[in-house]
Amino acid sequence: MAASCEGAADEKRYPPVREIFGSLLFDKRAMKEHLPKKVIANLEEAMLGRKPLDAADADIVAMGMRNWAISKGATHWTHWFNPINENTAEKHQAFAMPLEDGSPLEVFSGKDLMQGEPDASSFPSAGARSTFEARGYSVWDTSSSAFIVKSPKGGTLCIPSVFLSYDGMPLDLKTGLLRALDSLEANSLRLLRIFGQRGVRYVRMTVGSEQEYFLLDRPRAQQRPDIRFCGRTIIGARPAKDQKLDHHYFGAISPRVLAYMEDVERDLARLGIAIATRHNEVARCQFEFAPLFSEANIACDQNLMIMETMRKLARKHELRLLFHEKPFADMNGSGKHVNFSLVDSEGRNLLKLSTNQRKNIIFLTFLASFVLGVSKHFTLLQAVTATHGNMYRLGGHEAPPSIISVYLGEALTKMIKEIRTSAGEFSKKPNFDLGLAKLASITAYDSDRNRTSPVAFTGDKFEFRAPGSSAAVAFPVTGLAAVWAAGLKTVTEAVEKKTEAGKDPLDAALEVVADTMQEAGKIIFEGDSYTDEWKAEAGRRGLIRSDTTPEAIDLLLDPDNVSMLEDLGIYKKREVEVIHEIRMESFCTAIEVEMAMLHDMLYEGVLPAISKQMILEKKSLDSLEGMDFKDSSAWKALIVRLGTLKTELLREADVLGETKERLDTLPARERAAVIVNEGVPLMRSIRKKCDAAEELISSEIWPYPAYRNLLSLSA
Repeated sequence: MAASCEGAADEKRYPPVREIFGSLLFDKRAMKEHLPKKVIANLEEAMLGRKPLDAADADIVAMGMRNWAISKGATHWTHWFNPINENTAEKHQAFAMPLEDGSPLEVFSGKDLMQGEPDASSFPSAGARSTFEARGYSVWDTSSSAFIVKSPKGGTLCIPSVFLSYDGMPLDLKTGLLRALDSLEANSLRLLRIFGQRGVRYVRMTVGSEQEYFLLDRPRAQQRPDIRFCGRTIIGARPAKDQKLDHHYFGAISPRVLAYMEDVERDLARLGIAIATRHNEVARCQFEFAPLFSEANIACDQNLMIMETMRKLARKHELRLLFHEKPFADMNGSGKHVNFSLVDSEGRNLLKLSTNQRKNIIFLTFLASFVLGVSKHFTLLQAVTATHGNMYRLGGHEAPPSIISVYLGEALTKMIKEIRTSAGEFSKKPNFDLGLAKLASITAYDSDRNRTSPVAFTGDKFEFRAPGSSAAVAFPVTGLAAVWAAGLKTVTEAVEKKTEAGKDPLDAALEVVADTMQEAGKIIFEGDSYTDEWKAEAGRRGLIRSDTTPEAIDLLLDPDNVSMLEDLGIYKKREVEVIHEIRMESFCTAIEVEMAMLHDMLYEGVLPAISKQMILEKKSLDSLEGMDFKDSSAWKALIVRLGTLKTELLREADVLGETKERLDTLPARERAAVIVNEGVPLMRSIRKKCDAAEELISSEIWPYPAYRNLLSLSA
């Protein structure tokens, strides 16, 4: 009875998700309650991009949205956007304004809703405007619903927006994303028209981005300056128990972590975000959330909302949340696997195999278009995932290498090779017979998962595994949409040319698919992408165009990429140059902070700790004087080893300081070259010596919590 009462109390305290889902989202349900039907119809037309919302309707929408937000406890509103530096930005403005007599009036007009003018002077622009040109515009993205972020004393209405400079230069990641999605849709509809699909009104890219992360005990983690200011450990000896046995993966979730996960999921449910799965990842203290698929633009906004919610609740649970791609050396890093596909207005997944021959030809044409786009513009996918954190992650511990390739699976690859004779007819998937009457037969997939491939076809979608966990997903999705749109345009033109010559569209498409896959064959690889053999083969195929992260960022400026982005109306050349410079500057800044922090940790903690241990050992050895102690050579060797480490660290610390000072005088691209050629190798050498010292020094003396203590959420 007690258990039953307790369960009832819990149920009362935590209402079912269905009752709270979307309660803080201005979705269609909220619109019906607060807006007239005619205005809703006009707003929905605007959300689909068919016509703009006029001023009168905007005022009505603003009034309804304001009343809804205030009824939920909101006191402020903000245009919420995603600058190129990948953070979110917001400037809160109060609903309540005083009248002349001092009484409050709650104001929020259609003009406020549609457009804001936040100061843009401090946002990175790569010299696109002068310092005194401070004005910027935030413009409501009607296709993404407004939402409320609750706070202890109220809440803020957040209006998803694009962010532009005074002259229209995009200063955010959403503008390019929306353009890329428009181009992808236009080229998809053009291809579907050839197949007679004239009833299709729209095609949407759908995205589900997995979010990996680490959780640490906050009080312990805060004792590490590198975690506090860099989001990762820049020194740290390998623990006795790491991830060799992979006991953590899919293991039972600890009560402390589960409580955090449940709080995150409930807050996200109120924002209309459904978390489909949660689980332990491979490394100790590493976990993952995977949301349900959404339309790409909304999914990108939702991922930012997920990250912000996770940060907020981590503090509440006395946890330190790490999104860094490689917080711990020699352990799994964290990625943001982007799963994506295309869905038309009839609800059909265009990457789903079917028993219908016609649908399968459409499937093959869309698949071949994407592969062709990647083969021509693989450098763009390298560039959009090139970040300082991914520099440490890519190429090991289940992370794909930076070399872009596409994995289709043995069955699909064979199918494409035989396409001229198969006429698009595909065999049914086999079943596994387990010989156990209690268990149903299992449908076998056409291919296994290749965890080393950056881009893999996984049944009815592609998975892009290269993006890092800390990155805003909008830029990688923009890259994916762009290369797919480019491939579709080329394939569609080829099919149109054949049909204009009198060929049946299906026959024409099959011929183009065969030719396309042959042309794009260099990008397809079915093996282990970690091997030296693949690296050599990728070089022969021309797939290696960068060896460092700055070189990968430079690929944004590849003439083929710039030409393609301009041709599709996604970015102008100057806009690409701005993004390139901002991302290069962000890379340099992040690594320079790590260099400065390593220098501080050496002099504040590591070097004094070595001296303390040497003094302790010397005093202990001296205390044996006069005793019958025959062999002290090993003891003396330990002291000498510690002294040697300190001498080498002092010398390298001086070089580190000099390198850091030299960086201050260089432009971003030259700084980046010095960082990767001198700074990063030097940091790696210093770390190796610090870690060696840690293994020789008493835990009472070592100044920072060790890995074995950090990687535990027990008390």
